[in-house]
Amino acid sequence: MTKVIGVRFRTAGKIYYFDPTRFEINKGDHVIVETARGVEYGTVVGGIREVDDSKVVQPLKPVLRIATDRDNEQEAANKGKEKEAFRICQEKIRKHGLDMKLIDAEYTFDNNKVLFYFTADGRIDFRELVKDLASVFKTRIELRQIGVRDETKILGGIGICGRRLCCHTHLSEFVPVSIKMAKEQNLSLNPTKISGVCGRLMCCLKHEEETYEDLNRRLPNTGDYVTTDDGLKGEVSSVNVLRQQVKVIVNVDDEKEIREYRLDQLRFKKRHGRNKKNDVNEKELKELEKLEKQDEKSKL
Repeated sequence: MTKVIGVRFRTAGKIYYFDPTRFEINKGDHVIVETARGVEYGTVVGGIREVDDSKVVQPLKPVLRIATDRDNEQEAANKGKEKEAFRICQEKIRKHGLDMKLIDAEYTFDNNKVLFYFTADGRIDFRELVKDLASVFKTRIELRQIGVRDETKILGGIGICGRRLCCHTHLSEFVPVSIKMAKEQNLSLNPTKISGVCGRLMCCLKHEEETYEDLNRRLPNTGDYVTTDDGLKGEVSSVNVLRQQVKVIVNVDDEKEIREYRLDQLRFKKRHGRNKKNDVNEKELKELEKLEKQDEKSKL
């Protein structure tokens, strides 16, 4: 087991482990650490704890120091400089006529490098732009092309649920999302309703996937035949997954009725898999396939 602390450098960013060494560090503290990009200012999101050696990337770098007032002032100054760097880079992009969208600018804590994040439809030859920016900032310049999901994670926004986006608030890494998850939750397969702000499948489809899989496994499928506790046999008309209730079409006195039963009032042969039919036209199906392919590419 190895003693570590978890540190983030961005809101909802990936958590990196560092060796706390002799320092008494608590959650919420700011620390100065050395990373592959140089000296960085980070926020502690997990106090000192022990993790399995297999989860730690060796060599584990130590915390240089707990951030001082002077460090906090420098970090605040860097944030101010990033706004000016963003404005200057936008002007240079227009000057060079490059087809790219600037998303964010970021200074490393020691001002050893300025990073610019951008999106573009294809490859961009930004060599002249880098030279131009280096002559202005007199430091190392790095331009990093990102995807639409990363763009949304950086910029943030409000989802169709009315809450702040998951990726910008608490998801440290993107999770694999598929159409199967939407089917399992009996959601509309209209691409406009299951796509997020970024245009990809919504990350929140993953949140309740396991719960729905478990609940669906207990229920019969629509169209299955069941026997009720009052001796009637009928065909399942619809199911309420969360309430675990089933509407059944039964014959009563030679007339068909729809009655609602609790799951424990029914007997049926359970299936290992679900085979729900979802109403989706050919156009929507193509859009869904396109979304799923885009999600697969974004994971690469």
